[in-house]
Amino acid sequence: MKAPEQYDPSKPSSKSSTPPQSMQQSAKSPAIPVGMPTITQNHKRTTQVEKKPFQWQFLLPKYWGIWLLLVVFLPMIYLPLRWQFWLGRKLGILIYKTVGSRRRDTLINLKLAFPEKPEAERELMAKQVFVNQGIGVFETLCAWFRPDVFTRTVSISGLQHLVNAQNENRSVILLGAHYTMLDLGGMLCTQFFPMDGMYRQNNALLDWFVYNGRSTILGKQIASRDMRSFVESIKAGHVIWYSPDQDYGLKQGVMAPFFGVPAATITASRRMAKLGDKQHPPALMALHTYRQTPDNLPSGKRPHYHLTITPELDNYPSNDEVADATRVNEVLEGLIRIDPTQWMWFHRRFKNGPDGRTDIYK
Repeated sequence: MKAPEQYDPSKPSSKSSTPPQSMQQSAKSPAIPVGMPTITQNHKRTTQVEKKPFQWQFLLPKYWGIWLLLVVFLPMIYLPLRWQFWLGRKLGILIYKTVGSRRRDTLINLKLAFPEKPEAERELMAKQVFVNQGIGVFETLCAWFRPDVFTRTVSISGLQHLVNAQNENRSVILLGAHYTMLDLGGMLCTQFFPMDGMYRQNNALLDWFVYNGRSTILGKQIASRDMRSFVESIKAGHVIWYSPDQDYGLKQGVMAPFFGVPAATITASRRMAKLGDKQHPPALMALHTYRQTPDNLPSGKRPHYHLTITPELDNYPSNDEVADATRVNEVLEGLIRIDPTQWMWFHRRFKNGPDGRTDIYK
């Protein structure tokens, strides 16, 4: 059964896949009031970090595919947002149809997490995950290179939890997740508070490109193994963005339920919460970022994004690391359920079991 192309978490419906009418007849977004600060003018950061220098090895043939993608996509971010959303939608559907392994992993994950839903609805959700991720590519590139297009597009709830902790001279560890809007979430957060972030190193060229892109957003970027820099940020009372929602095995994790499925869950946040001043320990909260407007952005409208910061996790960490991991997973799951299709279900979240690798994805 072929699923419709649009998924609404509250009311599934089928949307037209025709190009936006504005591609034939231009329509401008509502004007921003005179004197209102832009995203760039209102941006908050703790420090200005230096960008990583270019390396000549990036010109080697093994990186040519990445350069080709950059040459194709970067000019597109200067199109109106509505056109970018339409292109992102088509990009997501193309990847859904052509990258079979990722589509299959997504459908397996959704079947495990939502066994009560009909297969056709899970297929619909899976397609929307890729649509949202396609749009997320453009959202992230704009966040790095053209952030002012998102002026007057964000609201926030729960900010008082973070402000109260900061007023007590405490650092804040924001537990994020791999949402499809990617770094746009970080850019929108820095409209309200400065923030550092943690990252994992992968491809050298992509690391250089992503690091330099994020340097326009974050005060400091901390490599996942650089605990010295992390402790420095904790002692300085900074807000640090950390995402513990992927499967990194059991070497530094435990098995804890996630959407009712046993999942290898990293426990680094327990160690992080013990660092810094004993009298003013870090406050652990969760962060949710998502797009409230549909992917088929109405003509003349801007998208709208909402940020949610949860209350601090009380009595964390406890003496039970499994209980702590379960609490973190429950908080993240509750936030992801607001719109499940804006989380990256194409990652192999359940690839490890108590005895090592599982055969779930075979």
